[in-house]
Amino acid sequence: MPQRERMSPVDTAWLRMDRPTNLMMIVGVLVFKQRMDFERLRNTIEARLAGRYRRFRQCAVEEVAGAWWQDDPDFDIDAHLKRRALPSGAGKKELQKLAGELAVQPLNPGKPLWRFDLIEDYEGGSAMVVRIHHSIADGIALVGVILSLTDLSPQAPAQKHVTPEPEDTDADDVPVGLLETLADTLTSALDAGSDLGSKAYDLASDRDRLATYGRHGIGLLTELAKLLAMPPDSATSLKGKTSTTKRVAWSDPIPLGEVKALGKALGCSVNDILLSAVAGALRAYFQQKGETVHEVEVRAMIPVNLRTARDEGTLGNRFGLGTLSLPLHEGNPFARLFLVRSRMNELKNSYQPPLTLGILAAVGIAPKIIQQQFLDILAAKASTVMTNVPGPKQPLYLAGSRLDQCMFWVPQSGDIGIGVSILSYNDNVQFSLITDRHFVPDPETITPLFAAEFDKMMLALLMLEWDKPVDPALAEQLLFGTQMPSPLAAGKTRNRKPAATAARNTAKPRKPPSKA
Repeated sequence: MPQRERMSPVDTAWLRMDRPTNLMMIVGVLVFKQRMDFERLRNTIEARLAGRYRRFRQCAVEEVAGAWWQDDPDFDIDAHLKRRALPSGAGKKELQKLAGELAVQPLNPGKPLWRFDLIEDYEGGSAMVVRIHHSIADGIALVGVILSLTDLSPQAPAQKHVTPEPEDTDADDVPVGLLETLADTLTSALDAGSDLGSKAYDLASDRDRLATYGRHGIGLLTELAKLLAMPPDSATSLKGKTSTTKRVAWSDPIPLGEVKALGKALGCSVNDILLSAVAGALRAYFQQKGETVHEVEVRAMIPVNLRTARDEGTLGNRFGLGTLSLPLHEGNPFARLFLVRSRMNELKNSYQPPLTLGILAAVGIAPKIIQQQFLDILAAKASTVMTNVPGPKQPLYLAGSRLDQCMFWVPQSGDIGIGVSILSYNDNVQFSLITDRHFVPDPETITPLFAAEFDKMMLALLMLEWDKPVDPALAEQLLFGTQMPSPLAAGKTRNRKPAATAARNTAKPRKPPSKA
């Protein structure tokens, strides 16, 4: 019998989360300047991916007693690396269509759960669609995996020295008693048809029982009650039943230096700036479609990296989820930014991310039907999954071809039909979308709005006086010729720092978005 090892509860949860309308694959598109040499690419992947990471040579096997990673005795690299062609003269539009089609094609369950499709001839270079099942690893780990395939020089040999894969660590750093308690709570509540929020609240109120889990256990279980009591997300066009048709789109890159300068000038993080631009883009899209934004907030699930130093270089899933309400009702770009900043600061100090990691571990050991029911409850509380992953700052080469653009999308669970991805690479920021056709049939109309919202913030900052606090209402008046009351216009402004000068210096016209 082939060798095998037990799959962690968290990875088991991701393995069992697949649905025909939402497959649990991380999908990426890599665009290269030069045409790729297929044989060199094959040798590189065989040596650096399959040769280093045992997980990429193992099948996922589900049994009544749990799930396992089992060595594939017939592993063949050619089953995972395929050539694919686009029509002659095809461009961005056709590549996006192909990526959307592949995003709903299941991976072969009898083989290791990954596949690379190479389009050898794409706009003078090449492109590749990457699909890797989420049970293998999370986004942070998979960025490291992709980086392990690349070089800083086009002349690097395929068979470079490969460091052995670090020994895997326990992905579920949750006290066993607490994990079992979470699983029992979810199972008993759902079996009885009782209110899950009340059940969790009763548990969180049991001081004698909580004392056995310590301070962090109390925080986690209290947060569980709050999470389950959270109402469903706003009833917008982004909610409904998902289909088996996906659309993908990506923007032209934005210089990362401009984002950093704007954030420093406004006392906000790069993440705050980018998430606020996403909220502004969705608001503008709603308005274009004639959908109301009055009092509308769209809740997003935000993956939060929980990896420690000992997890470096390992696969598996080490992240939790936090909820962020995007204030689409706020038309003032600075007021919206400061709201996002405040909410992100609350999330950073929350037990939500470690709690959701514990929940995934708990449902990974609970019956599959319990997992499905509970994740449906969580999915109803959000409309989108949003990720922001930092990538390498310098250009990279894969099999001698320079990597020009890199996009990726994480899967959405339940009936969530929108995925937003932000990835920095080579001192640029790439914004991309994957959407369910029933919710957003035209994501390519949203992606240009992201850069437009960023430009709006940059322009407003440059129009304000340098030595005075940022006033959102004044900025709106200068931008639009109107002044509207803002909850952050008085008493909640921040002094800009000398980096405002840097923002002015780095703000330069960018090329208009290319046509699909």
